[in-house]
Amino acid sequence: MRVFVADHPLITHKLTVLRDAKTPQPTFRLLIEEIMTLLAYEATREVRVEPHEILTPVAPTTGVRLSEPLPLIVPILRAGLGMLEGMVKLVPTAEVGFLGMVRDEQTLQPTTYAERLPDSLAGRQCFVLDPMLATGGSLAAAIRFLFDRGADDVTAICVLGTPEGVEVIREAAGDRNVTLVLGAIDEGLNDQAYIVPGLGDAGDRLYGTVDH
Repeated sequence: MRVFVADHPLITHKLTVLRDAKTPQPTFRLLIEEIMTLLAYEATREVRVEPHEILTPVAPTTGVRLSEPLPLIVPILRAGLGMLEGMVKLVPTAEVGFLGMVRDEQTLQPTTYAERLPDSLAGRQCFVLDPMLATGGSLAAAIRFLFDRGADDVTAICVLGTPEGVEVIREAAGDRNVTLVLGAIDEGLNDQAYIVPGLGDAGDRLYGTVDH
């Protein structure tokens, strides 16, 4: 598994504002989107392209375009939705699927409650969006889900991660083609499995607290 941790002053600056408990919800949403676009630049470095002939106002030339089948972007509901617009801005022709995953707060184990994906992902490059790589359980389950559907290349993009989470993803990846792109790696987890220092619950800060 390849791991890329962003080392860019703009990302670090935006993360600082994102972490601040006083940052209002609209600003938080905007920052998630902006950070996602910056991370997507690195995450798509190996996106598959093919030669494409065009005619400029001056002369014919050969450039590239995204190869078929097109990349598939898969936000993990609900917090991953906050990252979707930032990714689509960079790759507007990509297709979008969804995975709904929830973590049992007692066992901390993830379950899939919804999915909207092609029946076969054979030959597809998939980009999974999840803001927080905490225990790694949900993201690892999502990666396994995509490979079980036939994906041959999965890139996971997270705003924040932990050393524990990275190791869980490394184990889940095995010898498969997985790339992990992170805005930063924090110290670790507290006894409630929240990232420290982290930024709190990304879903709640994006969309507000929903009564269960």
